[in-house]
Amino acid sequence: QVQLVESGGGVVQAGGSLRLSCAASGTIFSINSMGWYRQAPGKQRELVAVIDSGDNTKYADSVKGRFTITRDSARRTVYLKMDSLKPEDTAVYYCRLPDIDAGADYWGQGTQVTVSS
Repeated sequence: QVQLVESGGGVVQAGGSLRLSCAASGTIFSINSMGWYRQAPGKQRELVAVIDSGDNTKYADSVKGRFTITRDSARRTVYLKMDSLKPEDTAVYYCRLPDIDAGADYWGQGTQVTVSS
């Protein structure tokens, strides 16, 4: 059974930084990409950043230049370094791992990030 365990969320003042981690465990057939999504109260879940097996990255326009996604393939872990945080970054952040070969789409339980003004 695949599990994604996120950590690193918390409360920070505007302008501050946080680093999220997501570690995958269990039987995974393929890791083509891993990503971070977020959902603020009353809003739809949205893509924040994704990284593929070639270390190609994609970011939401709202976080470009402030957030950095990296991965450690040996540890099956993906990170999200968040700098210059803004109150509008407040949301629950979710890790996602689509396992295409298994026909599965795995999500973490979410970690709360709160940015105070």
